[in-house]
Amino acid sequence: MLAFTKILRFEKLIQNPVCLFRSLHKEPIPVAWEKPKIGWTKLNFDGSSKGKAGKASIGGLFRNHKADFLLGYAEPIGRANSIIAELAALRRGLELVLENGWSDVWLEGDAKTLLQIIAQRRQIRCAEAQRHISHINLIIPEINNCILTHIYREGNRAADKFAQMGHLCGKPQVWQHIPPNQVLSIMHEDAEGKIVFRKR
Repeated sequence: MLAFTKILRFEKLIQNPVCLFRSLHKEPIPVAWEKPKIGWTKLNFDGSSKGKAGKASIGGLFRNHKADFLLGYAEPIGRANSIIAELAALRRGLELVLENGWSDVWLEGDAKTLLQIIAQRRQIRCAEAQRHISHINLIIPEINNCILTHIYREGNRAADKFAQMGHLCGKPQVWQHIPPNQVLSIMHEDAEGKIVFRKR
């Protein structure tokens, strides 16, 4: 088993007990984006694929403990399925972490299975996906402290917006310090701790 010299943890922000008997009237799940601790940088990332293996794009954004916007990115990646798009979004985000010298980083996405694969360092059969995973696993140990968590898509709306914008970009785009207008309302709601209910 490979040992990590740095901190890598997989956490679920919202964890629900497993019930053997489920009610026909299921209660919605409250979901809210959470600010990182002081000194930490938080990346929310997302991938988008139109169709089974259609046109794909990626996006994500970095915020600090005050929910201030630090950097955002969006770009088209050609044809890919949703798993490849999610992996590419995380990989690009990690590359930007290294470029900007952030050392304490919280990574958060809404693809639960993918995050489990990364956290458990599992191998998968798809060669293209495995290339992304291998690259991701090389970058993560370079980060001083790294937390990897899952959040439902209702709490990942800002990253989803960047990923959707990627479909419209002709080339990779990066925004620094000033976010695009399309995400301002979502970012404000995140900063205020707005709860979005997820239907079961």
